[in-house]
Amino acid sequence: MRISTIMVSLDLGAAAADRVQLAAGIAARFEARLIGVAARLVPALLSVGDAREAERLYEIEDRRAYEQLAEARALFEREAGTAVGTSWRAALAPPLAYLAEQARSADLVVVGRYGPADGDPGLMGVLAGALLMEAGRPVLVAPPGIERLSARRVVVAWMDTREARRAVHDALPFLAAAAEALVVAVGPDAHHDGIEDVAQYLSGYGVAATAHRLPTPALGVADELVAFARREEADLIVMGAYGHARLREWIFGGATRDMLRTTPLCCLMSH
Repeated sequence: MRISTIMVSLDLGAAAADRVQLAAGIAARFEARLIGVAARLVPALLSVGDAREAERLYEIEDRRAYEQLAEARALFEREAGTAVGTSWRAALAPPLAYLAEQARSADLVVVGRYGPADGDPGLMGVLAGALLMEAGRPVLVAPPGIERLSARRVVVAWMDTREARRAVHDALPFLAAAAEALVVAVGPDAHHDGIEDVAQYLSGYGVAATAHRLPTPALGVADELVAFARREEADLIVMGAYGHARLREWIFGGATRDMLRTTPLCCLMSH
């Protein structure tokens, strides 16, 4: 199991540089290629009576879009450094749709956490939850301020669901390289969801895996997972993303929603 290509989402938000450094460090560890991706739409203009004025305003917005994409590329090339092979993809397009389309070329997509306290990523920002529903690839959600990932100790959040099985499989490159994987079940069903089978499955790949049950959590599931990870000095959480699309709205279960908005640790999620 290996990772050969990593893709990182670029915007001009305050956390973008850290995210590129994080992705570049992971690419260097796995000797993978790193692809930077950015997209931006030219905003639709309000009705303008004068055709010449409308054309002039459109040209201004079009030029601004190209300038911002160029700025994102410069940021990517500067922060990625020279330790890994890189390439760049950009377009005047909806950022989510473009990144999900380009994800066909990647084993892993790195995207920022955009919670209520994370600031505005601007017109190139991509919401991790929506990307999870569209990309068909594992997504590493990176909180602001994290520039590197050791992944020596990894927490696997287990529920006996399709999404969790997918996440465990997608995370095998990280788990196989870790010193220990801690498989954790939280809540009253923790004694009945096959956690030992998961630990044994991972041991077949040479992973030192241990099973842990938290049947009576004092906190919500997401907070309990984060608290457990910090006690165990883990800096990566692996979990399935539970949700579905309803029209244009992405509906997620409580633990998934909380992780997407507030996780202080890197979180590798699959749907």
